[in-house]
This record gives sequence, C-alpha cells and structure tokens, in this order.
Amino acid sequence: MGYARKVGWVTAGLVIGAGACYCIYRLTRGRKQNKEKMAEGGSGDVDDAGDCVGARYNDWSDDDDDSNESKSIVWYPPWARIGTEAGTRARARARARATRARRAVQKRASPNSDDTVLSPQELQKVLCLVEMSEKPYILEAALIALGNNAAYAFNRDIIRDLGGLPIVAKILNTRDPIVKEKALIVLNNLSVNAENQRRLKIYMNQVCDDTVTSRLNSSVQLAGLRLLTNMTVTNEYQHILANSISDFFRLFSAGNEETKLQVLKLLLNLAENPAMTRELLRAQVPSSLGSLFNKKENKEVILKLLIILENINDNFKWEENEPSQNQFGEGSLFFFLKEFQVCADKVLGIESHHDFLVKVKVGKFMAKLAEHMFPKSQE
Repeated sequence: MGYARKVGWVTAGLVIGAGACYCIYRLTRGRKQNKEKMAEGGSGDVDDAGDCVGARYNDWSDDDDDSNESKSIVWYPPWARIGTEAGTRARARARARATRARRAVQKRASPNSDDTVLSPQELQKVLCLVEMSEKPYILEAALIALGNNAAYAFNRDIIRDLGGLPIVAKILNTRDPIVKEKALIVLNNLSVNAENQRRLKIYMNQVCDDTVTSRLNSSVQLAGLRLLTNMTVTNEYQHILANSISDFFRLFSAGNEETKLQVLKLLLNLAENPAMTRELLRAQVPSSLGSLFNKKENKEVILKLLIILENINDNFKWEENEPSQNQFGEGSLFFFLKEFQVCADKVLGIESHHDFLVKVKVGKFMAKLAEHMFPKSQE
C-alpha cells in the first residue's frame, strides 16, 4: 500500500506540474497572438486624423508584414503602460495605426505607382493627415503625395478649394528641414496658378526670410528660391521682395553654382520689370561681385549676370535720373555700374575667355554701358 500511495503522489505531482506549465504557455502565447492580431487587423482609424471627417485609410492599407517598420518610433497614449495587458494592447494599436498610415501615404506617393493621381476625396484625406499629424515621416510622405498631385493643373484648383494652401503653408513653421523642403516643393507646384499666387503672396515674406537665413546651399534654401522665382514670373508681386534684393546678391556671391543660377533666375525676373530697376540699383552688392567676371566662372552664370545688368542698364534712364542719383548709397549696384573704369576693368578682364559667346556678350554690355553713361551729347 505504501508503494502504491507513493506512486500516486508522484503521478499527481507530474500532472499538476504539466498543467501549470501548459497554463503559463497558453498565457504567454495568447498575449503574443493578441498583439500580432492587433498589429495586423486593428482599428482602421489613423491616430493622427483625430476627429477629421472621412479620415479613414482602410482602402489604402497593406496587410504585408514588414519587420523593419516595427522598429519605427511611435507615439503611445499615456494609458499604454508597459507591463500591463491593457498597455500592451494600446501600444500594439498605436503602432498598427501609424504603420498603416505610413504605408497608405507612401503607396499613394510612390512615383512608380500606377495610380499616383488622387481623387478629391483622397486629397482631402491626405490634407487632413498633414493638418493633424506631427510625425515627420508621415508629414514627409503626405507632402510628397501632394507635391506629385500638385504638378497636375486640374489638381491645383482642387487642392486650393479643399483649403490646402494654408494647411501646407503652416508646415513652413516646422524646424525639420526635410519636412520644410517638401512643403516648399508643394507650394512651388501650386504657385503655377494665378489664383493660387494671389493667395500665396501673404507667405512670400516668410519664405524669403527662411530662404536667406537657411544653411547656405541647402535643399531648403534652393526650394525657397524656386518658389520665389515662380512667384515673381509676373510683375504683380515682385515689390514684396524689394527689401531682400541685397540678401539675394549676397547669396549669389557666396553660394555654389546651383545656388548662383537659382538666384540669377530670380533676379532676372526682377530685372525685366522696369518698376523694379530703382530697387535693384539701391541694393547693396558685395565687393566680390566684380570678381565673378573671370575665366574660372561658369559660362551660364556669366551670361545670365550680364543679361541682368543689361536689363537694368536699359531700364534706367541715366540722363533723366541724374538729379536723383544721390539717393543711391555707396556699395550699391548703382555705384558698381557708375564706377565705369572699375567695372570695365573687371568685365574687360574676361574678354580673353575661351568661349566666343561670352566675348560677344561682354562687348555688347560694355558698348551699351558706355553709351548710356557717356552719351554723345556730352562728348
């Protein structure tokens, strides 16, 4: 009897131990499965969309698993406490919503997609996401989608009618340079529209300040220059930039070749408008401006600069404006042109340039400058 009782106790102990192990396994396995299910098929509402009407992205979702995306930084609500079952579920839902939102926007924003043109309803969703989200990677993907769609003429009116201009312009206040660049690109594409330009003019001073204070030759600076160039294609809003022309000449002298060319495109728009001639002549120019006329400078840079100076020279009536020439300060573009001998030395220094077209342009500029400054009546 004693032996049978001992065997019974051992058997009971093994059964209880096995049951406990199975319970622990089921508990841990069940939590893991719940987390995976939440990550794959949780709620379809994007957490950044808040109460925005129609801000659901189930039709954009992608169920394919991506282990890399699970490592992304995701905002969790305060009740998602680590170590609790409710916290685990809340964190899984937050990560799933962020993952679906990013996949949805990136899928629509992809240039290689067969369906990159969004409908008005889809554009509304993306604008709502831009307005409500604070996550840089979501904003970047959404702005890329808007920029791609703003390249189409019919979408520029739709985005404006959906209230997209102030929504995108608000992103200019961000400190993230990548997000700011994408916002500037969207506004640049939207600005190829007369009505959009009329509404975007209120942001020109901000864009101008951000452009001249951004890191030299940065993507943000170039994107800002492109937007300002588009906004000054017509003469209507050029006066807004009158106080920043000196800064543009400074960027031109200090920047690399790409920055120089972009600044020249902007200054060329201004130089073609006779009403901006005085503002251009008042602008302070760096003393290094003359040194740009040398053999090492890019041919396109020299030619565009000569065209700008020719336009200014043609638009300014030297004889008629003789009494008012005292209003131009030393170091201004006016004095750069007025000091004919200094200017001539700099320009004539590139007559030995290897390019024939440069030589022709230099000769033409010098002839016009001499004719206006020293008219035959005074010889």
